[in-house]
Amino acid sequence: MVNVLINGYGSIGKRVADAVSMQDDMKVVGVTKTKPDFEARLAVEKGYKLFVAIPDKERVKLFEDAGIPVEGTILDIIEDVDIVVDGAPKKIGKQNLENIYKPHKVKAILQGGEKAKDVEDNFNALWSYDRCYGKDYVRVVSCNTTGLCRILYAINSVADIKKARVVLVRRAADPNDDKRGPVNAIVPNPVTVPSHHGPDVVSVVPEFEGKIVTSAVIVPTTLMHQHTLMVEVENNVSRDEVLESIEKTPRIITVKYEDGFTSTAQIIEYGRDLGRLRYDINELVVWEESVNVVDNEIFLMQAVHQESIVIPENIDCIRTMLQLEEDKFKSIEKTNKAMGIK
Repeated sequence: MVNVLINGYGSIGKRVADAVSMQDDMKVVGVTKTKPDFEARLAVEKGYKLFVAIPDKERVKLFEDAGIPVEGTILDIIEDVDIVVDGAPKKIGKQNLENIYKPHKVKAILQGGEKAKDVEDNFNALWSYDRCYGKDYVRVVSCNTTGLCRILYAINSVADIKKARVVLVRRAADPNDDKRGPVNAIVPNPVTVPSHHGPDVVSVVPEFEGKIVTSAVIVPTTLMHQHTLMVEVENNVSRDEVLESIEKTPRIITVKYEDGFTSTAQIIEYGRDLGRLRYDINELVVWEESVNVVDNEIFLMQAVHQESIVIPENIDCIRTMLQLEEDKFKSIEKTNKAMGIK
């Protein structure tokens, strides 16, 4: 049983905390917050020990004045943990790495908002579990990159990928984010092509260097991202073979348009009907009817739940960094079973 600290109890952090709590080989010894808000109060009510993310006595007093009990600051717990999962906002994770984790010689997992070059390696359970085994500082790649890594693994299992072209339709903000937009526009993000998503995939799968090109836009929705893939392959492969590989690949599910899955809204409703906590869809979702093969080129459309797809990846990353399990598929199976996902 290893000790895990969640530094940042926000959209990702609270989900990772709950996922860690479901495992039988790791436990949450604390979570941190920068301000005494409702999430901090709920963390305490759920039984998590709460620490202040900023090591400052005045900041501690803010929590005490708000009636939220804290155990101290992050520096009061950092020496007692085996690994930290950093759930801080973009760029703050790098600061935490340099100012806290490295000086205290504690292993740490950063999230996809940080740069690939800031860590020893970049993680996806299917592609780089073995490579990250025993390493100290690793980044779990972003939600979009995670989705692309999963589907490319499925395709690569039945065909040699020659070139992948991907168009990403990105959600504007998470449902609880009232500071971002757009409200009534489609925004190229970035306006240059290729976008950063292709190089991010390469940070996990170096052999895809020069083989993947991505472009992206942001649209006024909060539910999920959507990807359209056009993947050229070297060998002949049938639609049935591609579908079979997709269905066999962990953490991918297929849905049918004819069954009522006519948009991302129905996928989120499906998560609600399943009774998923926060209606999370940790799996990549592929529309079955969209899968097609024409002249050695595979076409498909998929949806990514940006708030939850990376959560099981964080659990497997903990296992490989702490050398709890050598076999990636055994770790994936263990995580999936505990979380109730495919």
